[in-house]
Amino acid sequence: MKNKLKYLIKESLDKKIKTKWFKLANLIVFILIVGLVNIDKIINFFGGDFDSKTNIVVVSDEKIYDDFQNIFTSQSIVLSDSDNYTIAYKKDLDEEKEKLNDKEKTVIINIEQSNDEFLKSQIISYDDINNYTKELIILSLNQLKNEYVALYSGLNEEQIKAISNPINPSFVLTNPKKENQNNSDEIKTMVIMILILPSFFLITLLTQMIGSEINEEKSTKSMEIIISNVPPKIHFLAKIIASTLFVVLQGILIILYALLAIIIRSIITKATINIDSLQIKDLVSILIQSGLLNNLLTALPFIIILFLFSFLAYAIVCGVLASMTTSIEDFQQLQMPLMIILVFGYYLSMIAVGFEGSFFIKITAFIPLLSFLIAPTMFILNQMTLWELGLSSLIMVIFTMIIFKYGLRIYKEGILNYSSTKLWKKLFHSLKK
Repeated sequence: MKNKLKYLIKESLDKKIKTKWFKLANLIVFILIVGLVNIDKIINFFGGDFDSKTNIVVVSDEKIYDDFQNIFTSQSIVLSDSDNYTIAYKKDLDEEKEKLNDKEKTVIINIEQSNDEFLKSQIISYDDINNYTKELIILSLNQLKNEYVALYSGLNEEQIKAISNPINPSFVLTNPKKENQNNSDEIKTMVIMILILPSFFLITLLTQMIGSEINEEKSTKSMEIIISNVPPKIHFLAKIIASTLFVVLQGILIILYALLAIIIRSIITKATINIDSLQIKDLVSILIQSGLLNNLLTALPFIIILFLFSFLAYAIVCGVLASMTTSIEDFQQLQMPLMIILVFGYYLSMIAVGFEGSFFIKITAFIPLLSFLIAPTMFILNQMTLWELGLSSLIMVIFTMIIFKYGLRIYKEGILNYSSTKLWKKLFHSLKK
């Protein structure tokens, strides 16, 4: 019997993996991931007005120009955008206005001293200035004005320095449960990008795949041949295990594609692999300092169990629903409530950060089919303890075993049933029987 199970699993996996469509789909996914990681390089490669330098022309006296140039250059370097600007000093405003045209991106900044306002300025250009450049110029002008206010207000050097230096407060939380609260935005992004979003798409792939495969076997009448040689339980197990292994494999491939995309980006930029430039190093530093990395490693077994049994549970439910139908259209009709549950869990996991302490969201972290999306997020945000995460995983394991036991009854009754009417009535009748 075990040999038959292994054979069916192998055949099911081969049917999915050893096809041109699988290779083509993964090639497209790889290209898309590489494209997303290197989207800025791709845009620059095709060129356009956005990649041409903006010429900044300052009309003022030399002292003001020197001060403005130093401030503007410093601000653009901080924003990693210094290569997109050139800055020059001119004396004749009217002459520079006449040079403005639609072929070059030139911005004239006329800066004058004022008795009332210390400095006043006028920004002149042939066409609209993009908001990024506009904000950079305004920021530099305001900083220049602040320095001139301090310089000509009769304050000594130490007072000027004290006024000019920005306040950089450090945030300290004494509540150990809130020690990572200052980094909630980074954590939220990490959870959605690394855990929630890929899992959501892989579950969607799983539900569609197992439904279409079973309906194909029923529509071609090959199901009768298979069931005559293999018990329904073995066939059911083979479909569940093969489908789950396939989506796990697909998830691993996506991770590898992402790593290759990072390597390709480092080659394109003619530099060594610079993790810091992708802000991953900062994220790891935040996780270490807040103690979250240690917590994640401790909770990793529970998270893996939760994800694995959630995938199995969705495969079981979809296999049962597919056994009751004879076409993909009928399967989609039964599948709709399951997809609504999946989307509901996805949105709850995203808004969990904004509803700290919500009793409702915490309860949903223990509900099977929802918990794998919500429980890890709640744990990372310190809104759920390790033992609560373990309890959520245990509930998911027990739930999976129960739905397999009762789902198998429906599967046995429905797998050779070719009626396409009264689907819900047929489902509950099989369960009762």
